[in-house]
Amino acid sequence: MHTESMIYPTDPKSLYPLLRLQLQAVTEDVTDTIANLANASALMNLALRDINWVGFYLRRGEKLILGPFQGKPACVEIHWGRGVCGTAAETGLCQRVEDVHAFPGHIACDSASRSEIVLPLRKDGQVVGVLDIDSPSIARFTPEDEAGLMTLIPILEAIL
Repeated sequence: MHTESMIYPTDPKSLYPLLRLQLQAVTEDVTDTIANLANASALMNLALRDINWVGFYLRRGEKLILGPFQGKPACVEIHWGRGVCGTAAETGLCQRVEDVHAFPGHIACDSASRSEIVLPLRKDGQVVGVLDIDSPSIARFTPEDEAGLMTLIPILEAIL
């Protein structure tokens, strides 16, 4: 698969099924979690428009620790329940934030980020990490993006 020359559709109904197939292909028969998460973040970075950071935070006790990502250097440690990522981890619910500056307790790792979506990742019913995607645009992530990204979660959870 040569994704670097691929032009991705902008319509969520076309984009996410394609992204799901590609994510399955790059993680199939690969048993290393870090390698899989690294390729997943690289793939999403190529496919998703108008984002400035995409990656993973993995649970270590009551903290989230930076995992594989694409973007500027990021916060290394996020406490459970703090910021958008910590809230998603603590509640087990997706957090789709239109304006991160209006989110109580937002942790500003990159001042250019304006909106964010964070999806919890589970293993054996417990939150073990999150997928975090930031955008420099306000209200970048739509309900359609949330639904599309949710279709990737089973693949990501299977590689954890």
